[in-house]
Amino acid sequence: MSSVSSPAAPAVDLQVAPLTPAIGAEVSGVDLTQPLDDATLAALRAAWLRHLVLFFRDQDLTFEQHKALGRRFGELHIHPAAPKDAEHPEILVVHGDDKVEFVAGSLWHSDVSCDVEPPMASMLRIVQVPSSGGDTLFASMYAAYEGLSDRMQRLLAGLTGVHEGEQYYRGRYGAGDLRDGAYPSAEHPVVRTHPETGRQSLYVNEGFTTRIKELPLAESDALLAFLFKHCARPDFHCRFQWRPHSVAFWDNRCAQHLAIWDYYPETRHGYRVTIRGDAPFYQPG
Repeated sequence: MSSVSSPAAPAVDLQVAPLTPAIGAEVSGVDLTQPLDDATLAALRAAWLRHLVLFFRDQDLTFEQHKALGRRFGELHIHPAAPKDAEHPEILVVHGDDKVEFVAGSLWHSDVSCDVEPPMASMLRIVQVPSSGGDTLFASMYAAYEGLSDRMQRLLAGLTGVHEGEQYYRGRYGAGDLRDGAYPSAEHPVVRTHPETGRQSLYVNEGFTTRIKELPLAESDALLAFLFKHCARPDFHCRFQWRPHSVAFWDNRCAQHLAIWDYYPETRHGYRVTIRGDAPFYQPG
């Protein structure tokens, strides 16, 4: 875990208010524009591991502060579609208005799961919101896994999901414009063991997972359709209503999210920093 060079602010007492029993908590009592001391950082990380996604209000971060905050949790990830000449390649612009035909995140997904080492976490700050709408849903993949029968859990154990970026990025980004000069693709376990909590979670999503490697196509399609529908159950979810300078910080290893594009023709605009992860693995409990 890296640290910033500026002197750290003194520890604070965090107030953590859960949104639902399954996922999500709103945190107050901390100023993310200031460097965090080790005790506050540890408290935030513990709350994050427990609740999967943390929400903060009134955090007017500069780009440098946003990146510095992300680096307290790990090395920053570069998105496959990050412009090669960008001044801040670590920051992904998230934008929707009346001129775009596509809004990022409008399918349930875990960020860039098509990378061989998908991002561990993401921090999104929204700076402009529509008059209503533009909420984001988050889903616990711990709860999704635990909501399956024992037989289904045993069936999924050891299966491999194929995650492909082409189906998501084609028509939006040319392959030659992407980070690696090609659409990313990777294979990951359908059931993923969290490297910090040791808990099992589902790791397939409709944004990137195209098939299950060990099954015939018809069986793969049917099983994925069931799992995608299962992950969308509302009792696994929380819903966050953005205000200007709200921040969401989520764990891509055990959570999915869906950005609701219901605000056309108004504008929603923000910036995301993503933190590098490692290769997913499955370890039987």
